[in-house]
Amino acid sequence: MTANHAKRAFKYRFYPTDAQVAELSRTFGCVRKVYNLALAARTEAWARQERVNYNATSAMLTAWKKTEELAFLGDVSSVPLQQTLRHLQTAFTNFFARRAKYPRFKSRKKSRKSAEYTTSGFRFRDGKLTLAKMTDPLGIVWSRPLPDRAKPSTVTVSQDAAGRWFVSLLCDDPSVQPLPATDSAVGIDVGLTHLLTLSTGEKIANPRHERRDRTRLARAQRSLAHKAKGDGANRRKARTRVAKIHARITDRRRDHLHKLTTRLVRENQTLVIEDLTVRNMVRNRRLARAISDAAWAQFRSLLEYKAAWYGREVIAVDRFFPSSKLCSACGALAERMPLSVRAWTCDNCGTAHDRDVNAANNLLAAGLAVTVCGAGVRPQRSTPGGQSATKQKTPRREP
Repeated sequence: MTANHAKRAFKYRFYPTDAQVAELSRTFGCVRKVYNLALAARTEAWARQERVNYNATSAMLTAWKKTEELAFLGDVSSVPLQQTLRHLQTAFTNFFARRAKYPRFKSRKKSRKSAEYTTSGFRFRDGKLTLAKMTDPLGIVWSRPLPDRAKPSTVTVSQDAAGRWFVSLLCDDPSVQPLPATDSAVGIDVGLTHLLTLSTGEKIANPRHERRDRTRLARAQRSLAHKAKGDGANRRKARTRVAKIHARITDRRRDHLHKLTTRLVRENQTLVIEDLTVRNMVRNRRLARAISDAAWAQFRSLLEYKAAWYGREVIAVDRFFPSSKLCSACGALAERMPLSVRAWTCDNCGTAHDRDVNAANNLLAAGLAVTVCGAGVRPQRSTPGGQSATKQKTPRREP
């Protein structure tokens, strides 16, 4: 990677020809088959206390191609097949380090359809991308320009549940540079009524993307439920209609969060958030739908990687810190603070508080305190499993 240049993925939609659809569909199927075969082989070996790594599965792939049953694996580019073995190796590495669960088999219906090509598996010239085993370049809609003289290191082709085709190009982006340092710091309290409340007093409304399309989604889901089970054309069409509504919701949510996090990172040097365990919070059946729609985990993920890009700092305050019950004026702690209480007055100093603004101010104060004593906060997540560095578990021993 070029010095001081960040790796950045540029994702575009493309419209393949019938021949390209057939080739990519075959590749997706072969990628899934190789992943599952290698996972089964490694699982059996692990049960026997034997070690199987990427090199061993790569040798297995060569042998599989020579069999009559799996000879079709040689009809597609070998690059995505080798890449899926590398992805499986990464999955096992994360499992043994206790950063992830044991790898699962890929499903034909539910798993993401994708294939990753390295530089030996594609040609990128004059703004045209041609994949291995193809004669024509992909019909990409270049919705934004690539960096000047960009040379993609990897290309990932995928198809979502709505049937849309995407290509993602990983490139060095010289425009990603640390921003000028500022003295600005902000505390950020997430919520449902308001998506974000800042310590400045600003409240950012929750767009509730899923609620806007809930009626259409429910109607499409009812229609799907009434279709006969199996792979019939009517059921496929109904499933695609549901997927398109979900994709519309997801696209709007992602676009809004990208704009929001970019603005916050550009305006502030230090950003303080609460270290919430969203996966536990969605177990509350009454609030699970609203919490999922708010996408707090996605907000944090975007905020953290953009802060790393632009030389900003994100501080996560421990989830047990009583940000809502603590008076930001005098430090007195209220005994109870049910969620229904949106405004309260401190019994000690008489200060009137907006619940969310007060919480954001307390988060900011606690976050700034970490630069002095480091108490009560956790660092940015740096592991794929999302655990903080202070909560790392003992790695599993690989046989």
